[in-house]
Amino acid sequence: MGAKLGGGGGSRYTIAQNSDINVTPFVDVMLVLLIIFMVSIPAATVSIKLDLPPAKAPPTNEKRPDPVFISIMGPDDIYIGPQKTSMDRLIGDVAAALRVTDPNTPLSEQRVLVRGDKDITYADFVKVINELQQNGYLKIGLINEDIE
Repeated sequence: MGAKLGGGGGSRYTIAQNSDINVTPFVDVMLVLLIIFMVSIPAATVSIKLDLPPAKAPPTNEKRPDPVFISIMGPDDIYIGPQKTSMDRLIGDVAAALRVTDPNTPLSEQRVLVRGDKDITYADFVKVINELQQNGYLKIGLINEDIE
């Protein structure tokens, strides 16, 4: 903090407070930080050897099978595609639908997409997801629709 020794009103021996900002120390600190960052950045960008797998193009002639869509409309109102099912028959009906779409792929590797109606409870939705996961269906996707 500085003091003004001349000018202004008051008596000859009154020292007024200087309210101007002294920017010189701030600029000095910023220049020192800039130099530190400029020196330390090249050391931080040292190359690290990574063993990445080779890039290969995805097969163009291979068509993925269509997933099975499960629609949950209510506690006991579940559909696999257009076919109505219940919680008791859910796993068997999903397995049958997956065998129709792709009989060569194991059931646990196939995709299942689940859609819940806006009026169902979270517990009913999670019950279906848990039932699928407990029976080995791990590739489960969730579908949402825009509500207008």
